[in-house]
Amino acid sequence: MKILIIEDETELSDVIRESLEMEHFLVESAEDYRSALDKIISFHYDCILLDIMLPGGSGLDLLQELKDLDKSDNVIIISAKDSLDDKLKGLNLGADDYLTKPFHIAELTARVKSVLRRKSFEGKNFIELSNLKLDAGERTLQIDNQPIPLNRKEFDILMYMIVNKSRLVNKTALAEHVWGDHMDEADDYEFIYSQIKNLRKKLKENNAGVEIQAVYGIGYKLVQL
Repeated sequence: MKILIIEDETELSDVIRESLEMEHFLVESAEDYRSALDKIISFHYDCILLDIMLPGGSGLDLLQELKDLDKSDNVIIISAKDSLDDKLKGLNLGADDYLTKPFHIAELTARVKSVLRRKSFEGKNFIELSNLKLDAGERTLQIDNQPIPLNRKEFDILMYMIVNKSRLVNKTALAEHVWGDHMDEADDYEFIYSQIKNLRKKLKENNAGVEIQAVYGIGYKLVQL
């Protein structure tokens, strides 16, 4: 799961990042309106933590931009402004939650997980497909009730494929989602191919009821067998 922190207070942003990374989220950040706009236009995020008061513009304008782009990124507003008008504007523009500063990092992390469960896992901690059970909180996979060890990237890829099970997943979108900004440092997609290869092998060896199929030149699709 990929999180974007849009926050100009560097110290707070670093604390939030550290906390979320301990929960195995992939975390990116932006400190002003322009850099945040560039990121939300270019990438998809599972959850955006959005401050309203930013250098160069308003977080509410970024919410409007997400709405205009018809993007489905979950948004939690984190703001020092505790006004009813701002809350209503944010929620009406599509924000999923509103948290007023100062707040406990543990509460923010819990709200992030709650938003992700509501959107991707229908309020549950896990998702089931065929004979697979993926636990988002514990980051574990079971096939026919037997635990299957996955590394961090394999788990992220499988969860992304399951959440998007009815879609053809473009390899660029997959790379951006699982590796974030670091994908720009790669010369090719070999780092994806190796993780996909290992994951497909584990699924096949354990008689999974799903298969990740390659669509030549485009990406991958998860199909039930």
